[in-house]
Amino acid sequence: MLNKIITTSTFFIICCFSLVAQDNDKKVEKISTVIATDSIVEIRKPINPLSPAKAAFYSAILPGLGQAYNKKYWKIPIVWGAIGTGVYFYINNTKEYNRYRDAYKSRLAGYKTDEFYFDPDGQPLTNPRVTTEGLERGQKFYRRNREISLLVTMGLYALNIIDANVDAHLMQYNVDENLSLAPHYKINEFDASGNIGLTLNFKF
Repeated sequence: MLNKIITTSTFFIICCFSLVAQDNDKKVEKISTVIATDSIVEIRKPINPLSPAKAAFYSAILPGLGQAYNKKYWKIPIVWGAIGTGVYFYINNTKEYNRYRDAYKSRLAGYKTDEFYFDPDGQPLTNPRVTTEGLERGQKFYRRNREISLLVTMGLYALNIIDANVDAHLMQYNVDENLSLAPHYKINEFDASGNIGLTLNFKF
């Protein structure tokens, strides 16, 4: 009889210690999980929905200003160089077109005093360096090149605005991989057990 009492008491004490140890382990696990979860919380800068519109507006006012607003300073010389090249060819083709047009008008009026009736040293020539038909072809050539230069310059100007707008959008786009696939831990409220898994988030 005494042996049964001792055996029962010993078993009861062991069970009590086991339950207390499991409870302590769950508390420690819960605390460590909360700490680990809190450690990955990051406060992000709020998204400004007007930022892309501002960048595009600034680039429309002055090419390169939108890139400066986006802090992409290395793009400013590229923008200025591209648009400046287009403007240069437009001005040069306009100048050449005016030369040929003025000479052609002078020929039609019956004069022989246009620049093509003189050599590079300014001496008059019997036959002009460029014929009247050549003046017509020259006008068509430089007028077409002038129009192409204008279209290219306008396209580069528009591209400068689009680039600033897209850059402003991408600067606010969340590309952090840790936020799309992250470990997940949840405490079961009924039996205080823990569930471990992965959380996959899709954001559109």
